[in-house]
Amino acid sequence: MYARIVTLYLKPNHLNDFKETIDKQVIPMLRKQDGFKDEITFVGPSGTDVRTISFWEKKENAESYNSSTYPEVLKVLANHLEGTPQLKNYDVVNSTFTKMPGFATV
Repeated sequence: MYARIVTLYLKPNHLNDFKETIDKQVIPMLRKQDGFKDEITFVGPSGTDVRTISFWEKKENAESYNSSTYPEVLKVLANHLEGTPQLKNYDVVNSTFTKMPGFATV
């Protein structure tokens, strides 16, 4: 399994609109991607500090998403963002998710 962790910052008072955009536009885009498993979004107490973790079956699936669909996702989110999101990629070496049906292990 493979994970993409994105750190981003929202403009003030954009949290509710951001959450709606994630639910109605971004998640459907992710679900269409080969190898996509799950997306988790965390928001800090300020309401502007956000981390997202997406899980992928294989590194190649995440790389394909990164080059084909992620630029579209950034455009969809552009009105809510302050600055440029930062992306880090990781191999998942241990997870309780891998014990669930449909999750491939590394």
